[in-house]
Amino acid sequence: MKIGELSKQSGAGIETIRFYERKGLLAEPVRSPSGYRHYDASVVARLQFIRRAKDLGFTLAEIKEILALWFDANTRCEHVRQRAEQKIADIEEKVRSLHKMKRSLKNVISECESQVSVDDCPLMKGVGNAGTHGG
Repeated sequence: MKIGELSKQSGAGIETIRFYERKGLLAEPVRSPSGYRHYDASVVARLQFIRRAKDLGFTLAEIKEILALWFDANTRCEHVRQRAEQKIADIEEKVRSLHKMKRSLKNVISECESQVSVDDCPLMKGVGNAGTHGG
């Protein structure tokens, strides 16, 4: 199938497909004598896998590693599970970091409630050194 049909069947945009080829997530397709890319049906499944892995929070680099496991005869489900467990740990760390940022912002907002002038705003502290406020 040509790239337009692959795009329709997989739900991935044409530029996305070309990008994945450049990044090594998809193999270079066979080209017709006129230069058209021709893909087999297995590429649809691979694109769907990439989309699902992205939805689960995997980066393209991580997805490329997981795809490489598919072609390694020594790969076991355990190896893929370990990658998923590491992704969970990464997500949990991000969640902790986001909660910390949220608490800090709430503290700043609380401090701002008693201030009238932007010059006294805790969030803006230090900006005044960069120039004068109000023109």
